[in-house]
Amino acid sequence: MKLLGVDHGLKRIGLAVSDTSGLVARELTIINRTTKQADFERINRIAAEQQVTAIVVGLPFNDQAQAGEYTQADTVRKWVERFQATTSLPIILWDEQLTSLDARDLSIRQRRKPRDPIDDLAARVMLQSYLDAVRDGLTALPPPT
Repeated sequence: MKLLGVDHGLKRIGLAVSDTSGLVARELTIINRTTKQADFERINRIAAEQQVTAIVVGLPFNDQAQAGEYTQADTVRKWVERFQATTSLPIILWDEQLTSLDARDLSIRQRRKPRDPIDDLAARVMLQSYLDAVRDGLTALPPPT
């Protein structure tokens, strides 16, 4: 079983992939956002190329959100609803608040240039946190499709 991790950013979408038998995620690519439909087509094409069986989308959190305020998490939920209509793959929303590793810290350790986009690395960190939760028995893998 392989999973595609998706980090939905304002300008870019980071992608990571993992073969769950090894429970190790790796960076894959960055998509510069254009139209939703074009983004969905590219993600679906990459998912098919990678032969993934499910997609894990990071759900951002905002500690400063006020009651009734529209948050980035709401934007991602709406995006996922539209994306779900274009794919037959199951989509798992993973709360990024449960991610224990910061992508920026990891990027420094990997000696990336500070201004390089880290969306693909963020996708890897998010997907790895999901896989760690699976390994620790805190959540389950999706059923094979």
